[in-house]
Amino acid sequence: MHQPSNSRRTIHTLAQATTVLGLALASLAAGAQQNRDHRDKDHFAPGNLVVSRSVYDNNPANVKVGTILPPNCASTQGGCGAATGAPYNGTYPGVFNDVLYDPSFGITSRIFLDQITPDGRFLDSLEVPNSLDRGIKSTSDQLVTSFSSKSEIALHLSTDHRALTFMGYVAPVNTIDVSNSNTPLALDPTNPVGQEFLRGVATVDRNSHFSFTEINAYSGNNGRSAILNNSDGNAIVYTAGNAGNGANPQPVGIVLGAGAQFIDLSGKHEAQQDPGTPTPVASFSVTQLGDKADKVGKDDNFRGMTIFNNVLYYTKGSGSNGVNTVYFVDTTGKACPNGVGLPAANAQLPTMPLTYDPAALQTTGLPSNMCILAGFPTALAKNANPVAFPFALWFANATTLYVADEGDGFADDSTLYTHAAAQTTAGLQKWIFNKTTNTWNLAYTLTSGLQLGVPYSVHGYPTGTNAATSLPWSPATDGLRNMEGRVNRDGTVTIWAITSTISGGGDTGADPNRLVAINDRLSNTDATVAAKQRFSIVRQAGFAEVLRGVAFAPGTGVDDNDPGHDSGHDRW
Repeated sequence: MHQPSNSRRTIHTLAQATTVLGLALASLAAGAQQNRDHRDKDHFAPGNLVVSRSVYDNNPANVKVGTILPPNCASTQGGCGAATGAPYNGTYPGVFNDVLYDPSFGITSRIFLDQITPDGRFLDSLEVPNSLDRGIKSTSDQLVTSFSSKSEIALHLSTDHRALTFMGYVAPVNTIDVSNSNTPLALDPTNPVGQEFLRGVATVDRNSHFSFTEINAYSGNNGRSAILNNSDGNAIVYTAGNAGNGANPQPVGIVLGAGAQFIDLSGKHEAQQDPGTPTPVASFSVTQLGDKADKVGKDDNFRGMTIFNNVLYYTKGSGSNGVNTVYFVDTTGKACPNGVGLPAANAQLPTMPLTYDPAALQTTGLPSNMCILAGFPTALAKNANPVAFPFALWFANATTLYVADEGDGFADDSTLYTHAAAQTTAGLQKWIFNKTTNTWNLAYTLTSGLQLGVPYSVHGYPTGTNAATSLPWSPATDGLRNMEGRVNRDGTVTIWAITSTISGGGDTGADPNRLVAINDRLSNTDATVAAKQRFSIVRQAGFAEVLRGVAFAPGTGVDDNDPGHDSGHDRW
């Protein structure tokens, strides 16, 4: 079992921030610990939080200076980078300056699931094991992440709250450029990364039992999150991600494997699995809004997802194509004839993949069965002002939706810190549904205490200027990505969120980031009142570490006497 370094033990108690927040979290922590004491056979205790963390193997030999990248690029139509090869070896964090030479650069790393109390006290850490058919720990055939891929390993409770799900790669640790590799059944010859790796969906229960399902989706890019629908005898996984790392038009497998996927959970060991071609569950095209068709498949570059009241929601918050906004899957076919609308009252979760015309995939793409949630932005990302960057979503109730905005990631010149501080969409947005107009409206954005654009230090991390970028190494918070929330009995909500960063590092996804938390009055819509609430730092990643996802532990919400039983993460 991996033990955290001293820097990872630096935990700031939320009670120091506000009395209300401290009381709420102290109650949660006490209940969670009581459950843990009475359930020694369980690894995870209901009411605790689980944070996904990755640790880079700081080995200079991971990359040899002068190595031509991406791997096997000479055998692809995409070609290689400069003949001089990689300028930096595998030493952290300079190794991630290699992305300036190889835009596909990344190195696979181990995944840990850290269990903490809601006030941030570290309990234990569980390393994601090797594939179950091996039954042993080794440095190969693990489900891994790509260390600098900042959008990965989100955590979600299943619809019955008994399991956590997340995504990764079926690849060895310390493998280069896996996050932009092809998958075996969705090859793109124009992808400069000349190697193939399956993606995988992992589930883990309260007893730390893992299962893995291999898939061919997200070829050329990454799967970001997964939710298991295991209510009513189902074993369906919905996922979010992106595909493609080559030229247009994209091959059929790339179009099929993008965006929102429908996956049947496998009951077999990985050695017995034979994953087929990707099976999308939903798609959106800007032509529904009357806009000119965009690049096929790139309107579906989804970041975050959630399930609420039997409706599957997605966000798009990156790339220059499509619309950065909040979407939902319309299983009735009647909710949004013009691309914008509200879920039908009798909506049900998808139980089958999307039906499509194979002959039309490379020209018009998949049929559209998604809608922009009424009231959210509809302007194309390339034209919108300001541009939003929504990531995670959490419904506190049917009329209150919190959206984490990760910020624009600007780190192009010396104004990077002041630019981050001046953003108007970054942070935690609170949206309220207006029953008169049938639209969602932004009430305010919580940023106080988040320290947008304020550089911070990390023990052992470089100081001064990064010679590769001529910008300062020190990271600063740029916004928020994944989050978890709960409604407290005193009428407040508590939300935990993972920060995004900007810095002068070659790849800001490699910056040690933070887990933060805030309390908000559920009924409040006054921005002046909300400004008095402040984020507090719960945990900060240490040297060669990153935090990625946060969710309640498996079992939370299953029993009425569990702390967190009123969580609205997946259902109400």
